[in-house]
Amino acid sequence: MIAKKAIIRKFSKRDRKYVRRIACETAFWGSSRHDFFEDDEILADLLTRYYTDYEPDYCFVATYNGSVIGYLVGAKNLSVMNRVFYFLIIPRLFLKSVIRGLFFKKNTIKFLYHCMISFFKGEFSAPDFSLKYSATLHINIDRDFHGFGIGRKLIDKYLDFLKEEKVKGVHFGTTSEGAKAFFAKMGFKLLLTKKRTYLKYKTGKEENFYVFGKKV
Repeated sequence: MIAKKAIIRKFSKRDRKYVRRIACETAFWGSSRHDFFEDDEILADLLTRYYTDYEPDYCFVATYNGSVIGYLVGAKNLSVMNRVFYFLIIPRLFLKSVIRGLFFKKNTIKFLYHCMISFFKGEFSAPDFSLKYSATLHINIDRDFHGFGIGRKLIDKYLDFLKEEKVKGVHFGTTSEGAKAFFAKMGFKLLLTKKRTYLKYKTGKEENFYVFGKKV
């Protein structure tokens, strides 16, 4: 019933705060995000700002009874997105983090330290899949609405949109085992599996990072 009543529509500026809230609440797989990152404003910027502020036409939301319960935000070309992110967004976020005192917060420092170790170990490196799968996406559903088919409706809407835009393929990464099974059922191809250890200091285990792709 929920899936039937859920409406998938294009993102609008008024949805931005809801997308950011869901992004923060669903980060770190249901664990308390503040155990890892202690500033929701900057966390939301990292997760969603490029999509909502630079490519809003590639963003969609799911609503139920008028409330935003999930989103899929995307980008037409990951290479373009990365250039904007690293050369425009990151420098501004660094300054914002300094002003807000983020680098003096204990849990955040620990998290960034372990991310840096993983980075220098090459755990964040991956082949460039953008030649075959140029677009990318980031999807999240409010925890209270998992298991109702909302994610499938968002994915279907996005893939139809990519076809209309004549985009040939899409790829993205995830560390969620549940997402791995979901995207496999949706016909996405597993392109890469890597181990990541940056959360092991907190969770006690390594995480698998998966890259999926699909021709459109």
